[in-house]
Amino acid sequence: MTGGDSTDKELRKLEQIASKVINEYDQEFSKLSDEELRAKTDQFKERLNNGESLEDILPEAFATVREAAWRTRRQKHFKVQIMGGQVLHSGKIAEMKTGEGKTLVATLAAYLNALEGLGVHVITVNDYLAKRDTQWMGPIYHALGLSVAVIQSNGGNPNRPSAYMLDPTFHDPSDPSMNFLVPVSRHAAYRADITHGTNNEFGFDYLRDNMARSAEEYVQRELHYAIVDEVDNILIDEARTPLIISGPAGKADDNYYKFADILRQLREGEDRDYTIKEKERVVNLTELGLERVERMLNIPPYESIYDDKWSKYTPYLDNALKAKALYQRDREYIVRDGQVIIVDEFTGRLMEGRRYEGGLHQAIEAKERVRIQQENLTYATITLQNYFRMYEKLSGMTGTAITESEEFYKIYGLDVVPIPTNKEMKRADENDMVFKSEKSKYEAVVEEIEEMYKIGRPVLVGTTSVEKSEVLANLLQRHKIPHNVLNAKLHEKEAAIVTQAGRPGAITIATNMAGRGTDIILGGSPDSYLQDELEKRGLKAEDIGSEIYSEAEEEAQKRWEEAHERVIAAGGLHIIGTERHESRRIDNQLRGRAGRQGDPGSTRFYISLEDELMRRFGSDRIKSLLERFNFEDDQPIDFGMVGRLVEQAQTKVEGMNFDFRKHLVEFDDVMNKQRESIYDDRHRILTSEDLREQISTLIKGRLDEIVEEHTHGDQHEWDLASLFRNLGLMLRSSAIKFDRQPHDEEDQKQMVLEALEKEFNISLHDFEGKNREGIDELVSEMLDHAYNEKLERLGEENMKLFERLVLVQVYDDNWVNYLTPLEELRRGIGLRAYGQRDPLQEYRRAAFQFWNELQVNIKRDIAEKFFAYELQRAAPPPPPMQTNAPEESADNGKAKPTPAKSKKTGPNEPCPCGSGKKYKKCHGAVAAMR
Repeated sequence: MTGGDSTDKELRKLEQIASKVINEYDQEFSKLSDEELRAKTDQFKERLNNGESLEDILPEAFATVREAAWRTRRQKHFKVQIMGGQVLHSGKIAEMKTGEGKTLVATLAAYLNALEGLGVHVITVNDYLAKRDTQWMGPIYHALGLSVAVIQSNGGNPNRPSAYMLDPTFHDPSDPSMNFLVPVSRHAAYRADITHGTNNEFGFDYLRDNMARSAEEYVQRELHYAIVDEVDNILIDEARTPLIISGPAGKADDNYYKFADILRQLREGEDRDYTIKEKERVVNLTELGLERVERMLNIPPYESIYDDKWSKYTPYLDNALKAKALYQRDREYIVRDGQVIIVDEFTGRLMEGRRYEGGLHQAIEAKERVRIQQENLTYATITLQNYFRMYEKLSGMTGTAITESEEFYKIYGLDVVPIPTNKEMKRADENDMVFKSEKSKYEAVVEEIEEMYKIGRPVLVGTTSVEKSEVLANLLQRHKIPHNVLNAKLHEKEAAIVTQAGRPGAITIATNMAGRGTDIILGGSPDSYLQDELEKRGLKAEDIGSEIYSEAEEEAQKRWEEAHERVIAAGGLHIIGTERHESRRIDNQLRGRAGRQGDPGSTRFYISLEDELMRRFGSDRIKSLLERFNFEDDQPIDFGMVGRLVEQAQTKVEGMNFDFRKHLVEFDDVMNKQRESIYDDRHRILTSEDLREQISTLIKGRLDEIVEEHTHGDQHEWDLASLFRNLGLMLRSSAIKFDRQPHDEEDQKQMVLEALEKEFNISLHDFEGKNREGIDELVSEMLDHAYNEKLERLGEENMKLFERLVLVQVYDDNWVNYLTPLEELRRGIGLRAYGQRDPLQEYRRAAFQFWNELQVNIKRDIAEKFFAYELQRAAPPPPPMQTNAPEESADNGKAKPTPAKSKKTGPNEPCPCGSGKKYKKCHGAVAAMR
């Protein structure tokens, strides 16, 4: 709801309720004791339990928070802040200008919604602000009997706390910045009534929960209600990059080079080393070629590359063979600057950044003797759009949302409600100054800064990059103008500098996003003057209450008032933008730093035709204008038409960026449904008490398929021996051990049958003469025997643990192996967009096919691998690599199932399955592929 009569109507309604909060309850609640005020929380919860709604108790609840804020923070919510709190509660975005006290506004909606006992998440852009807001606003909630926690990044250090619970009585003598914060587990932090944190930490905790090996490892609750501070930054700017937990798919080692050298010695031909089927793009080694490869690898004559001992080499061989025979330089790829770059087979364009998967790209790099780059596997991923859309109710606040209102509504279903300022805005926004060159622009900027510095007026200079900040800082240094530089790297230091940016004559250079969340007070922060006085007099915290401390407070207050009046008299804070950002919203954020709470202030942007935005859009028209009127390089043009041209350029770029983000979420929506399904299945597995029926059904289904494969045609044609062997090999609980070497293939088949008959107490003779129904009964007996044998060996509790771990392991393995090809599909789907095909529809169609294959693979793997796994503790894998934000290991050494070891079979020995083929030509090849 962002315009016209509807907005005015909503604002009138919000104002009526806000007036009721102030007029009907202010005096009454001010007379309550602290205990009586605290008791309001229990009363509200009781009323909710009795059927009242949050809307019914809203005015009283807001009045309760307002009184608690006064007692703990000496702040009372203004009428417009109460209006903003209502907007947040209704699941919308409150647009409130800088300095209007958004942090205090959030306490109203957070308290009200926390009364339901389902948890409230207050989300902001960095750890510093999350911790600061917890320490600032936490005492309000604490006074009303609610628990408050904050999530923090531990920087990858497991020994460093990453979650804290608020306790206003706790003081940390070693680090005063951590006062009131007691370290707790993340699980405990998420059980608090209100939990603060950053979007990345909340998002990654969601992904990590869905990689957990047991329900006890979950940290988050259901996603109930979130208040997103700086909502435009998080839901729009940050939303371009998905959250990804990834890890190395395998070490990029010298084996790629080794096999590239081996393949250089092989020749194509039926009577040589390998053959190529051009149409199918398939390459196969001949018997001669395989023997040559094995000789060059020093594999003994009686062993094979497909043995367990050597099978680690098979993926290298397969990829090296493809790289040599199927992928040609300057056709499928080119080599440039030491990199293998794929060529688009349809357009001939270079696909920089794309890589072949599964080790093939590394094999080509080895073939071309360039540096091999390591592949990554994606363990889990989600876009911020789809994470935040999972909240039952979502709201946000920012100073700049109207320009993106369409995106907020279309992507998140969020309306934007602009809240009026508490006091009339007095800020003067001057026309842009446009120069021909960047050099003349900076000269004019420095000249204006120097002029402001001389009259004692504070200036905040916004730049678009750290590099531009340093250029300007060097110019100011040459002119001997003292200044501070912010580059958004150290949030703690950044906030301290921003609080002083309002002091008389203070010059502060900042990238456009630096310092958000901290108000610039004219004259500077009063607390900083007190700190100066305390340091001057050598006073410490323990001197509070003494006469000399009181004198210091009085002197500090006097100094601040003088500075405050001096800055107001000079015209307030002056904002200089050294370049227009591609988004109007970012420019408006910079402007919004001045003129807070009715303070005086002014803003002006300086632009050159060499700026990036002007080079891309609109500079030709302005350049011709400057030349027509014979403007000199250092002579600016100052009138409104320039601003209109710039806004047109910005609108065009904003539209492009919106389309990109919309495109991202449309594609992720396809995977999102699949991700939710997989995660729901995982959750059900980890929280289920009994999985036997589900597992038995899957195994029985696969056994039925095996029976079907061996009972085609007339009954006398059924291959019952092979059927019995295959059933037994799948259901056996341990590897078959022979006490002698078989004489030949027939002897081996007989030995396998005897071993299986002994294990299952069923003979091949029992199958003979049986119809399908009779065979099915025998199969059920074998399954029950196998299951009961495993149960007896593990015990009831360990069996349940084993069942859960097998299912989760199979789901995780298949999901990880599914994500990377799906991402490759998404990146390459444009190849299918020739003709009139819609890439999104093509992606949906292909992803649906992939998904069906995934479901089949999961069911098959559970059935085929269940009895082959053993329960043991596995070592943790290497930690995942960082992709877009701090990430943690996908596995922490919890118990997991591992395949049981079996006696190695030689490559030329008969395959134990009884097929009659050599092992290397039968299951040896299958094992190598896996």
